[in-house]
Amino acid sequence: MPQTSLVLTILGADRPGLVESIASLVAEHQGNWLESRMAHLAGQFAGILRVEVDAAQAESLTQALAGLAQSGLETIIHPDPAAAAIPSDRPLVKLDLLGQDRPGIVRQISGVLAALGVNVEELNTECRAAAETGQPLFHAMADLRLPPDVSEEALRTALENVAADLMVDVKLAVK
Repeated sequence: MPQTSLVLTILGADRPGLVESIASLVAEHQGNWLESRMAHLAGQFAGILRVEVDAAQAESLTQALAGLAQSGLETIIHPDPAAAAIPSDRPLVKLDLLGQDRPGIVRQISGVLAALGVNVEELNTECRAAAETGQPLFHAMADLRLPPDVSEEALRTALENVAADLMVDVKLAVK
């Protein structure tokens, strides 16, 4: 039987058993949980996951997941376009950025990445207090996929040009 891949985004107030309620629905529809990213942010649960299910079960799974709204979860479901848009034969480059927190860091760094056609495959950010001074530090880690016409060195140069203005340290490493 043909398989359908679905990408789900789930948002709502965090509570124990939330992930299990999602996993149970996927299992009840003979779905396979392929990959996910989930986080607790300011009392809220935010998750994105990809599941694979028999095409005949996709609609009933979609309806069952929509039923989670009764328990306060907002669910958005998209068919997976088979990740066809971004070629994955290019190596991932790991970005590690650290500096004093200030507004605009993500906007300026993402602007550089977009101008070069770099795809952000994963981005994690946090603010935390510096060990010695207690000043707020901004830390970002990202997995980046470079287009064929952009080298790691070109990316490094472009990021270093804005890093000085932002007063952040940027490290790149091929994964």
